[in-house]
Amino acid sequence: MINDIQKDADQRMDKTIESFRHDLAKIRTGRAHPSLLEHIMVPYYGTDTPINQVASISVQEGRTLVLQIFDKGAIQDTEKAILKSDLGLTPNVAGQVIRITMPPLNEERRKELIKVVRGEAENAKVAVRNIRRDANNSAKELEKEKELSEDDLRRAEEQIQKLTDTKVARIDELLEEKEQELLEI
Repeated sequence: MINDIQKDADQRMDKTIESFRHDLAKIRTGRAHPSLLEHIMVPYYGTDTPINQVASISVQEGRTLVLQIFDKGAIQDTEKAILKSDLGLTPNVAGQVIRITMPPLNEERRKELIKVVRGEAENAKVAVRNIRRDANNSAKELEKEKELSEDDLRRAEEQIQKLTDTKVARIDELLEEKEQELLEI
């Protein structure tokens, strides 16, 4: 039973870390990366469609995203979707190609993005701690039902705490990497 609780907590914590990593990928660092546009939806024939299903996205010269649109009819809708996104990017249309040049980040914007990243990291840590609490509560329920001894409960809580500590350390590592990336000029 305890192994199931720990395994479930581990999987849920891993999903939290993966979600945090995905959120970090959306925060631009002045370098072009196709994942910046992942969350943009393009109204394509009346249906909101992910941008990567409307165009192929590639990086050119490190600071420019190039979108090769599959259907000429989707060019304007794709351009509008990029403009409406919260990324603050300006697309340049040339035939069936849209180019997006990443503007360099100024010092003030870098500091704002670091605050955003730290907030995301804190949210991820809170989620991991909530998973720890749920796992500990499940173990305590087993102890109340006399399916677990007090010593086993204590051992289980220690193992869950170790698991939590490793996951929080991983979140801190990802945070540190992103902060370094944001501070690069």
